[in-house]
Amino acid sequence: MRIGELSRRTGVSPRLLRYYEQQDLLSSERDTNGYRRYHPDTAERVTRIRELLDAGLTTEVIRTLMPCAQGGPGLQSCSHSVQVLDDQMARMEAEMEELRRKKEALLEVSSGLR
Repeated sequence: MRIGELSRRTGVSPRLLRYYEQQDLLSSERDTNGYRRYHPDTAERVTRIRELLDAGLTTEVIRTLMPCAQGGPGLQSCSHSVQVLDDQMARMEAEMEELRRKKEALLEVSSGLR
């Protein structure tokens, strides 16, 4: 399928699809006229990429997880996926704790204004 059809099927813009390809998340073949041609399974792969991006993962992390993202939604438990997801959850917990600390500091500052 061409990029326009993939875009329609997934709701992801052609520009973003090209970006995913630049990030080695997708691959395509080129027709003799230079147009990209994607495998029919690419729509499912794009959906998976969007799920992982929505979960807060970076394209770099997603690239490492894509071998574990075969056959349906979510990820298969492979030796790599569990560790990567645990690391990402720990990173998010640390970020949330930092935000909680900043919120408390702002509340303290704002209490002096009232």
